[in-house]
Amino acid sequence: MKGFNTKAVHVKYNQEDPYGSLNFPVYDTAAFEFENTVEMEDVFSGKKAGFAYTRVGNPTVEFFERKLKNVSGAKYAAAFASGMAAVSNTIMTICGQNDNIVASKYLFGHTYSLFSNSFQNLGINVKTADFCNLQEIESLIDKNTRALFFETVTNPQLEVADIAALRAIADRHGVLLIADTTMTPPYLSDGNALGLDLEIISTTKFFSGGATGVGGAVLDYGFYEWGKNPALKEWAHKFGSGAFFARLKKEVFRNFGAVMSPHNAYLQSLGLETMALRADKACINALLLAKWLKNNKYVLGINYPGLEDSKFYKLSSMQFRYPGAVLTFELKDKEACYAFMDSLKIARRSTNLCDNKTLVIHPCSTIYAEYDAEQKKYMGITDRMIRVSVGIEDFEDISDDFEQALKKIQ
Repeated sequence: MKGFNTKAVHVKYNQEDPYGSLNFPVYDTAAFEFENTVEMEDVFSGKKAGFAYTRVGNPTVEFFERKLKNVSGAKYAAAFASGMAAVSNTIMTICGQNDNIVASKYLFGHTYSLFSNSFQNLGINVKTADFCNLQEIESLIDKNTRALFFETVTNPQLEVADIAALRAIADRHGVLLIADTTMTPPYLSDGNALGLDLEIISTTKFFSGGATGVGGAVLDYGFYEWGKNPALKEWAHKFGSGAFFARLKKEVFRNFGAVMSPHNAYLQSLGLETMALRADKACINALLLAKWLKNNKYVLGINYPGLEDSKFYKLSSMQFRYPGAVLTFELKDKEACYAFMDSLKIARRSTNLCDNKTLVIHPCSTIYAEYDAEQKKYMGITDRMIRVSVGIEDFEDISDDFEQALKKIQ
């Protein structure tokens, strides 16, 4: 099997279903029974494959993880309760006290808060840099740096990183290259071909099939030599290329309780089967809307990497099938943004991304509300910006809705 859609639909079960179900069942249970005490001991000690407790492992969640590996080509995959859980568990697995990571200054607001507040309090330092400035990135790397962390397309600034250049820096310093690919997940980009060590995804977005459930995932492509990482050195002796995944699953994931629910795993397994079809439609709509907005007299600026005059067009064309389904545009002031958003009849005022529905939000007053004016400026957030996650509606209906709403701000 070579095609993404075929791989998404056809994943073999670990064992034959007694009823021949075409959809993998939902094992909505907390615990599992054993035939005898010897089997129970063997499963708990890892001598035998099996399930002991859903917080540690569940058949429905495992099947979703197998689907993730099948479509991405990753060597290992782990599903989480949310994208933020995937980020936090990953950093906790690779870092100890006094370690640091170098991250893009353009991050999703809650990731930025995790890095600048929560991790700092745990003794893990996060240094932020302009990820278009390779010299600045390299200057921040020291002997305690464990990873470079960035978003393939930043949310909501829509900056596109040069992944090949970052890969070269990571190789020179022996650090991990970790990308949050929520905006360009497998199908829109190929983490294996791009040379990512770890790929983190909020599966709440494109995967879920219309915001049906919250989830996250981490993909490990098996490139990194884990013996170079102090937190994983001993694990590497025992598990080799599987060291990260072993510590993640056997220690961090289990102890922090970030498990994806079986029900959400079932919904996202179904969503994955149609993700490419939905992503195609949403991304094409995003490009059409970006071009349409560019010619509207009320719009002061439009930002979408898929536009040919975008400074990231060439790079995004090389790295991605599409640069996602999110765009931003600017109106004259905050009041105009609010008037426009409140006049929409089809597009929804909501905070999610890559939904089936077109969603709009004013990032400055919502996602980044906790930050002061100086911090917002550093992160490229203005009160004139509207973020649009373009859905799969008929484009004419989206453009008609935007047109009537823009006329209300005269």
